[in-house]
Amino acid sequence: MTTLNRAIAGTAAAVLALTLAACSTGETTPDATSTPQETSSGEFPVTINHAFGDTVIDEEPQTVVAWGWGAADAILALGVVPAAIPAQPYGGDENGILPWIADELTELGADTPTILTAGTEAPIEEIAAVEPDIVLAPYSGLTQEEYDLLSAFTDVVAYPDQPWATPWRDVISITGQALGRPDEAADVLSTIDATIADNAAANPQFEGLSIAQVWPSADAFYVYLPADPRVEFSEDLGFVSAPSVTELDTGESTFYYTLSPELLDQLDADLLLVYADTQDNFDAFLTSDQAKLLPQVATGAVADIIGTAQVASVSPPTALSLTWGVDEYTEKLAAAVEKLNK
Repeated sequence: MTTLNRAIAGTAAAVLALTLAACSTGETTPDATSTPQETSSGEFPVTINHAFGDTVIDEEPQTVVAWGWGAADAILALGVVPAAIPAQPYGGDENGILPWIADELTELGADTPTILTAGTEAPIEEIAAVEPDIVLAPYSGLTQEEYDLLSAFTDVVAYPDQPWATPWRDVISITGQALGRPDEAADVLSTIDATIADNAAANPQFEGLSIAQVWPSADAFYVYLPADPRVEFSEDLGFVSAPSVTELDTGESTFYYTLSPELLDQLDADLLLVYADTQDNFDAFLTSDQAKLLPQVATGAVADIIGTAQVASVSPPTALSLTWGVDEYTEKLAAAVEKLNK
């Protein structure tokens, strides 16, 4: 599977963790156990319903493992240092640690957790070696078999309905519920919402402008649908998804589709937002015959999100990544809107 296809499948970083990915080897840190705050705002036992049934958590978990995308971020945002987190090769450093995770660990004065091997399957043996009280995987591809294996030795919280489909706000809420910190989770969400509102208020020119979000490659041209979290994020800032985005939908996925070259000129929108792994990839697209067919390229109304960490930070956003990347994101959009208005 190509990097592009991994990025398209809902979230670049999360789906990359499902695929061959970079091979971190389950590096461990001595005494890598969770370090929760002394107090929590919730009461136990707590029952959480998810795709595989009900998980009853009898007492506040002390050794917490994150799996999938966004769970580690939510755990840390709630003041708990997880015992183990998955490597995230897409956007992460040489150890698969995302920059906002590294920043939060530094802020908390915490050691690096055990790094679980990324891949298409949950590393059951690596997780078992940590001896967790709970595995939190609310945004993941956990299978029934993996859930059963994990449940044999620990509590497991999976996604509410479908794999890789939990709204990012729900990831935070579910994590707060599981850790007995629902009030803290609500505070994290309030802070994020305030950050988004501040950025929207600082950029009133975004209000009502139509946007199309795409990932071009040598093989195909991908368009993100309104159901994709990154589109929802832009709407939070005041943009609207261009009607042409849904009118041209081929129905191949709930959150993206491939657009034929002969239809590119029909992707009508005030603004085009382009995602790319590297500057070279973006530059190659902008000078391609494909790009010349897009009306936004002619007007210069093109914003870019370039770099694996930058793409991952909004794909979808997390409890930590949104505030990490939102300033650059809005600056890029503001620059493109300014060109539109000239």
